[in-house]
Amino acid sequence: MIDRRRFIFLILIMQSLLLSGCWSQKELTDIAFVAALGIDKGEDGKYVGTIQIVNPANVATTGQTGGSQGAPVTVFSSNGDTLTETVRRATAKVSRRLYFTHTNLVVVGEQLAREEGINFLFDAIDRDPEFRTTATVVIAHDANAQDLIKILSIIEKVPANKVIKILESSEKRWGEHINTDVHEVIQGLVSPGKEPVISGFKIKGDAKQGETLENLQQSSPNTRIEANGIGIFKNGKLTDWFEGTTSRGALWVLDKISATAINLDWEEKKEAMVYDLLRQKTEVTASMEKNRPKISIKVRTEGQIGEVAIPIDLNDPTIILKIEKELEKQIKSEIEDAIQRAQENQTDVFGFGESVHRANPNEWKRLKLDWDEVHFPELDTDVTVDVFIRGTELRNKSYISTVENER
Repeated sequence: MIDRRRFIFLILIMQSLLLSGCWSQKELTDIAFVAALGIDKGEDGKYVGTIQIVNPANVATTGQTGGSQGAPVTVFSSNGDTLTETVRRATAKVSRRLYFTHTNLVVVGEQLAREEGINFLFDAIDRDPEFRTTATVVIAHDANAQDLIKILSIIEKVPANKVIKILESSEKRWGEHINTDVHEVIQGLVSPGKEPVISGFKIKGDAKQGETLENLQQSSPNTRIEANGIGIFKNGKLTDWFEGTTSRGALWVLDKISATAINLDWEEKKEAMVYDLLRQKTEVTASMEKNRPKISIKVRTEGQIGEVAIPIDLNDPTIILKIEKELEKQIKSEIEDAIQRAQENQTDVFGFGESVHRANPNEWKRLKLDWDEVHFPELDTDVTVDVFIRGTELRNKSYISTVENER
């Protein structure tokens, strides 16, 4: 009996040694949750780091978006020669420990992205065990990251969440923006034959007014932020902005369009109908012809007619076929325009170099040395688009036909 008790006691002692305890616990009253990090370059050449800290009590308050309960976030800025120093200096202004586990957004100022580039910005973030590399990265289009992070938003109380949700919604429904995270940016910087693509955000209205709670107390705020174009990089530096159909053309190639709406002219009527894209797939392959690389791009889309502004018989298969052919021409034009713009900038944002590398590793050794400057600008591309109209939603014949006939 005694031996059994000793055995049980020994087991309990051994189990207690394996328990981790709470040596790394952090009290909520001792930490400050950082929602967003902005990075600029000041006039003195130092980095300017801006942190957006969540005020939990104000975010939890219901019934109001502004007013007496105070701002949902607090913003602090600090300077430093390195990003690590910049963030550490911010601790002198905050009464709690900065906690980056929930940081979902990194904003880079356009001036910094253009002049110095982003090659060395993400090393500290990549090393930090608290900072997640799944955080979204955006460029402050025509603005400083500091100004953009200070803009308060309606609907989403935490401004960082608004930026992320706008990108997610636009990427899924519109197709002119892309949600790029820290890991994808780093991959674009280190991968041979590929450059990163990052969405931009603009400040619409007066930036100073956007920092005030009064901006939230209007049904239509005077100052807001919105997605605007995608930034094109070369050797880590921002070189151009693709907007509108050029941006969509680039995302066709990158296979990043989940859904979009394409306006189509018909006969003499501008924007006579809308093709509502439901799904698409892009395949990019590389080959060598006469010792020169060639890229083949095949796009297949499926969708339906979402709107018409003319009397047209959508029951007629020949009409549907004709619409499909016109849509194929339009999508092909968008893709070719985006490729031409990228070639003019001498930056392979599509990863064509990666495709050549996979298809012909030995040839890539010869081509990679001057790929962006020589081979990519002269690259021969063959674009094939197949469009399929699977339906016309709730009706084939629009009431517009009846209206036109009775006139």
